[in-house]
Parts: sequence; structure tokens; C-alpha cells
Amino acid sequence: MLTAELTTTALCWRIERRDGVTIALTNHDRDLMIDGVVHRAAPGMTPSAIKRSDGLEADTMDVAGALTSAAISARDLLAGRWDGARVMLFAVDWTGAEGRVELGEGLIGAVETRGDAFTAELRGASALLDRPVVEETSPECRAELGDRRCRVAMAGRRSFARLIAVDDTALTLDRVEP
Repeated sequence: MLTAELTTTALCWRIERRDGVTIALTNHDRDLMIDGVVHRAAPGMTPSAIKRSDGLEADTMDVAGALTSAAISARDLLAGRWDGARVMLFAVDWTGAEGRVELGEGLIGAVETRGDAFTAELRGASALLDRPVVEETSPECRAELGDRRCRVAMAGRRSFARLIAVDDTALTLDRVEP
């Protein structure tokens, strides 16, 4: 696929949400039919370098894109509908002469939106090994402060504030009493 003087390579993504919704995208300038699935042209989607390991270190990659289509909306990203979605990234020869090269597979992790763009972290399968196997506990309590299992009344310990300014590294709050 990459041996010709002029390459005809396109990157493709297939993203499957946990609720079954699946979208397929490509960075090519036209839609591509691959394995019976239409991969919609999404030139604004760009992957970062793919970091792969041969040990137990988690494979990671970031994907950036524009929030210009109904396929991936800011509302869905912020609502967590894409959290944990399975992503398959591969390269194809868009002329259809050759097969595909698998580049990576993983789950969507942290997502950040900024204006009309988003960045999503893709975590490889070995990232699942980084999660705790059992609940973290202490000798005194298994609950988190303020959750349903916690016996600490949070009503008198809460303070409400209004956000009045945002800087690169700081938030300025104005305390508001209820």
C-alpha cells in the first residue's frame, strides 16, 4: 500500500457506542465503502501519533475532530454517550486494490471540547489493567465522603459559589450563600 510513488492511503475509524450506535468515518475526501459499511468523509478528524507498547504499558492515542456534523455532537460528548465506545482505526487503499492495515483499537477515555472542536483519548486494551480490581477501602470506611453509603451529613458542610472568571490555570469564584 505504501510502496508506490504516489500513495492512495486513507485513515478510517469505526466507532461503536455502548448503546449500539455505530458510526464510520474516513479522512478521505469522499465516502468509502469498506466491508459493507459506508465510512463518511470527515476530513477534520486527525489522529495523533499512536503510542504502542510491547509490554503491559497501555497503548494510547488522541483523536481530534470538528463538531460540524450530527454524527458526533458536543451535547452527546458532554452527556457521556461516547464514553467507553469501542474505536477501531485502520488504513486502507482507497482505490480498493489492497486490504487494510489495522493501526489500533481501544476505548474512548477522556473527552475534551473546545469551541467547535473536540479531542478524545483512545485507550488500548491493556489500559483496562490500570483500573482497580476491587473497591479501594480504609479500615474505618468503604464509602466516599458524601455518597449514599456515607454517614456524614453534608448539608452543613456545603458551600455554594458562582464562577466569575476563568484563567488558564485558575477559577475565580464568588461565594453565594443559599
